[in-house]
Amino acid sequence: MDEPPLEPFDIDEAFRRLRAAVAPFPKAAMFDLREQGYDSPFEQLVGALISVRTRDETTLAACLRLFPEARTPEQLLALDEPRLVSLLQGVGFREVKARDLKEIARRILDEHGGRVPDTLDGLTAFRGVGPKIAALTLATGFGRPAICVDIHVHRITNRWGYVSTRTPEKTAEALAEVLPERYWIEINERLVPFGKFICTAGRPRCSTCPLRPMCRRVGVEASR
Repeated sequence: MDEPPLEPFDIDEAFRRLRAAVAPFPKAAMFDLREQGYDSPFEQLVGALISVRTRDETTLAACLRLFPEARTPEQLLALDEPRLVSLLQGVGFREVKARDLKEIARRILDEHGGRVPDTLDGLTAFRGVGPKIAALTLATGFGRPAICVDIHVHRITNRWGYVSTRTPEKTAEALAEVLPERYWIEINERLVPFGKFICTAGRPRCSTCPLRPMCRRVGVEASR
């Protein structure tokens, strides 16, 4: 049986459907922490760095252990490194991240008067902080329009046919050209859970996806 013609891709309608679709699922870690009150630029920077190559559930648990002891650069710098490594139990590359976090805290105090830089260049000058972490910090810590492109945002926006790129870096550039600024922060918030539970990497749940009528399904060979 032939499928009905695709609807035009309407980004406003896509976000309306996304909000409803992901409402039952756990939030992306940094947005969850923000809602729990861990919303300072420093906490969001620390959490974003911890999240690299680490599952959201593990990131959230580690941050909820760490922040009661260290919510500021001064407090984090005062932690001895073995204690910090212990608090990061389960986190990928925790020894490296503990070292980088202490160095970042020191530089924030010594070079920035205790304030987290609020620019992409300022954030990426820290060891271990790439464009994705910097964009996420600007978005969730400062409320600045910034597009954080992780594997979910990259995969899904290309699958929709909204952009056509080969790397997350190129996806970030393409989205900056076509995505209305009002969605720059929200796109990561919605597409992380959407990508984990509905529009998965392998065999996405197309049969029950509310965006199916407008999705081009680029690259989808098998679905549920």
